[in-house]
Formats: sequence, structure tokens, C-alpha cells
Amino acid sequence: MNDDQVNFPRRVTRSVRVGRLTLGSGFPVAVQSMTTTPTADVDATVAQIRRLAEAGADLVRLAVPTMADAEALGRIRRQVDTPLVADIHFNARLALATLDQGVDKIRINPGNVPADDDLFQVIDAAKARGAAIRLGVNSGSIMPRSKDTSPSGEGGPQGPGEGLTPETIPSQHSPQQIADRMVSEVLRYLDLFQSRGFRDLVLSLKASDVPTTIAAYRAVAVACDCPLHLGITAAGPREEAVLKSALGIGSLLAEGLGDTIRVSITGDPLIEVQTAVRMLEILHLRPLGGVEVLSCPTCGRCQVDLAPLAERLYLATRSIRRPLRVAVMGCVVNGPGEAREADLGLAAGKGFGLLFRHGRTGGEKIPENQLFDRLMAEIQKL
Repeated sequence: MNDDQVNFPRRVTRSVRVGRLTLGSGFPVAVQSMTTTPTADVDATVAQIRRLAEAGADLVRLAVPTMADAEALGRIRRQVDTPLVADIHFNARLALATLDQGVDKIRINPGNVPADDDLFQVIDAAKARGAAIRLGVNSGSIMPRSKDTSPSGEGGPQGPGEGLTPETIPSQHSPQQIADRMVSEVLRYLDLFQSRGFRDLVLSLKASDVPTTIAAYRAVAVACDCPLHLGITAAGPREEAVLKSALGIGSLLAEGLGDTIRVSITGDPLIEVQTAVRMLEILHLRPLGGVEVLSCPTCGRCQVDLAPLAERLYLATRSIRRPLRVAVMGCVVNGPGEAREADLGLAAGKGFGLLFRHGRTGGEKIPENQLFDRLMAEIQKL
């Protein structure tokens, strides 16, 4: 653990190997996303995986709804070195096929993969191949246990969340009841997997509701030592998803929970990765990997048009990977102090700004209409 992480001591977990990556409390929190291309379209999928990895994704998940998708994974695996996760629902035979193709990890949803001989074959095959498995429960996919769906193969009382179905979740059950049901499901499958000698397990318990998600992760964290994959499922379009993820994932990370995260956003998965990376940087769980723009919210003392300047500067520096802190401040109250603490800073007066380089200023008054160009020139020098 480095000094930046002292305020967020990590929950102690077992280590789980996923290709060249290791998940667990002794290793950095990993960022993951999921491809949106048809997996069977090998060229498009490989291109997207490379884009995600370049943006900071440590592992990438792929949907496997058909056997053609499963068989494509071998060709994809040979073209990228990013750890790959096969997303499996309903059909355990697809999981066996992806393991044959060399995936590093498979995701199985206990809510829709029955605990029968097919699943036992998957467990044994993953163990033989050194692949990891994520037991990933979503609140919308859990269902009442029966002879066909429970790990024990037995009926009987269902425990917390009895009778819970996706249709009844929003209106009839509290966040805690839903969380209890999710934890119950994932722990039953965890016991099953471990009874067959399989321990390379990662757990996730996601809901679209933030309090439900937090409650589920808190509960499962004290029940086992498996690494946890954090996320808010079906979080929505960008602004809504970022808010939910910042509150849900951020709260759990600040409690020391979480070993890998996905920020689910409807749209381009590249935005997911960029948001997740930035979230970890803000919490000092990942070193700063680009330009951090600090700017004041402005008030009646501000005498330059600061908001468009800050936004323009932010957008113009997204592709710069050198760690830099740039402060753009609107008045003399906090401006000079904040500017001095940044690598490059601007403290504005009436229609002008003073430039600070590593805490010092030469006193030159830069006209407002030249501020952006001068800031960008100085950033390029640094």
C-alpha cells in the first residue's frame, strides 16, 4: 500500500489470477469494461479491446450469447494480451466452449445458470485450465430457488427475499431485503464451487439502486474473503450513471471494499473506462495519469468568463498523459493559493490573469482573450 492509500485501507482478500493480472487486496484496484461489438465480429472486437486497454482498462468482458461468439474468442485471444472475461448466461455449455478457446475468466450469473452437471463440468474445466470465475448476481436476475435452480438441488424455504422475482423487486421489497436475497444466492453458489475445490472466485452483487448495492457488498464482504467486483448495473445514460457510480462505487471504495470496478454507462465503453480511471485517481487509488484541471465554481467576485475557459481547457487536455495539475481560479481570494499548489496555475483579476509556474509568478498580466492559448503553450512546455 502506498502513502496515498493510507486513508482507505483495503479489505483483506485472497488473490485471484486472471491471465497476467492479479485481483485482490495486495494489488491495485483494476478497471474493466465490456465490448459493445458482436463478439463474432473479430476485427471490430479486437479493435475495441485495444482502444479500451489504451484508455486504462485492465481486463475486458465480452458477451457470449451464441456458439459462434464462443468460438471467435480463440481468434480474439491470439490478437490481444488484455485479460478477457466471457460473459455467460443461461447456457453452461457456452462457458465450456470459451474455456477451450483460452479465456482468462468467465462470468456466471447464479440467477440464470442452474447448478447441474453442466455447471460442475465448467467448475472442473476452469480449475484444470487455471481460469478464474466471477459469480455475478444482479438484482433483476435473481429468482425463487427451486429444484432446478438451487445449488443444493433441493426445494424448501427460500430464506431472505422469499418469493422475490424481477417483477416484484421495485415495489414490494426494501433495499435490505433485496440485498439479503442477492447475498444468499451468491454465497450458496460460492459454497458449491469451493466444495469442488475451486477457489479462484470473484464476486459481484449489483443493483440499479445504489443503497441496495451498497448493502449487498457490505454484507458479502464480512461473509467471505473473495475479491469483489464493484458496479451499479443498468446505471443509465452518462450523467445519471456517473452520479450513481460515484456514490455507489465511490462509497464502497472509501470503505476499503472493491478489487475491480466497472462504471456502467449506456453508450461507448471508452467513456466507462475513462470515468473509472478518473474515479480511482480522485481517490488516490491509482496514480494521476493525465491533466487534472482545478477550477473554482465562480461567484460575484469573478471578473473574467471563467466557465468556458475551464471547460475548453479540460476538453483540450484529455489526450495528454503526463501527470499535471492545472488550476484556473477566478479571483484573488483563493486563486493565488490554489495556483501556487498546482504545476501550472492561473489567478484571474478584472479582465486578465496572472500565470503561476510551479508556485511562482512573474507578475505578467495576460489579457483574458489570450489566457487559453498561453495556458496550452505552458502545458506543452511542461
